[in-house]
Amino acid sequence: MKTNREAILDAALTVFSQKGYEGALLRDIAAALGITKPALYRHFAGKAALWDAMIDSVERYYSAHIGAASDGAAPGDWEEFRALSLRQIDFTLHDETVRRVRRLLTLEQYRSERMSALATKHFITDIEARYTGIFAGMMERGVLKPAEPALLAFRYTAPITVMIHLCDREPGREAEVMEKIQAHIEQFIQEHGKR
Repeated sequence: MKTNREAILDAALTVFSQKGYEGALLRDIAAALGITKPALYRHFAGKAALWDAMIDSVERYYSAHIGAASDGAAPGDWEEFRALSLRQIDFTLHDETVRRVRRLLTLEQYRSERMSALATKHFITDIEARYTGIFAGMMERGVLKPAEPALLAFRYTAPITVMIHLCDREPGREAEVMEKIQAHIEQFIQEHGKR
């Protein structure tokens, strides 16, 4: 098996998301790849260098995939909004890289300032900013009643974020969680949609 930098970073994400930074050993990552620990040193100077490179890789992945999920014009009607929301939720729940990153951030957010900042960014501020822009655009298009877009974004995204984290802890409840999320979306549309 040819081992390249991307394969090592992917294996590192898996191991770090299971064991955390302190609990993960380079030999665990090497074993996941079927290589020797010295082979890792050909790519990374040590655990800290591998950790930093993995986090940088994760940030690039988020920029390429999560940002792309919401780029473009604000939805022109509530059906488009519903479809956009459900597409983003499905991606967040089922993309394996995003799931591993969420687990890693949950484990490490209290141990590292960098990870704490990334958890805040990915769990709160980025999604609120995305929906603030969506809601501002929908108001401009006359789809959404006038209101403070940032506050609406917080009210809309917070329950969904909580439900996604529940799915991480209890995957068997995904169907129940999705019912609650869909009911939340419908109630939001009823309360804030122009008639």
